[in-house]
Amino acid sequence: MNTPEGPPPQRLRTLPSRLTNQAAQTANRIVDQALAQAGIRRYHYSLLAALEEYGPASQAALGRRTGIDRSDMVATVNDLAERQLLDRAPDPEDRRRNIITITEAGRSQLTHLDRLIAAAQDEFLSPLPAADRQNLIDLLTRLVDHHGTS
Repeated sequence: MNTPEGPPPQRLRTLPSRLTNQAAQTANRIVDQALAQAGIRRYHYSLLAALEEYGPASQAALGRRTGIDRSDMVATVNDLAERQLLDRAPDPEDRRRNIITITEAGRSQLTHLDRLIAAAQDEFLSPLPAADRQNLIDLLTRLVDHHGTS
């Protein structure tokens, strides 16, 4: 990333951690812009994807699975419930806890969002041929798996 003053020092331009961070910032911007077309944020998408893939869950379990903080989870669930993309009901085993379930409207919205996300991924990876894209995904997956982050 160049500034009006010119490029950063060479030793910074070749640091894998810095390059990964800069690529992530660009990827996040592209994804945010794509999801904004549907009035959705990344937390919304993550929550709907988790519910669709793993089924109903408590807000706490969803927070752990998606990495969404408790305070952000409440706001995200409230927003998606208002849009009728998910249902929230008391847990029959523990009435103090809510169980969150994706609705049919939520599944339909998720399908639309998957198309937006796929287009965003294509935009982000556009300088790379298919083989390089897969290689990048494989390398990043190995790093994430090794360091235990998700």
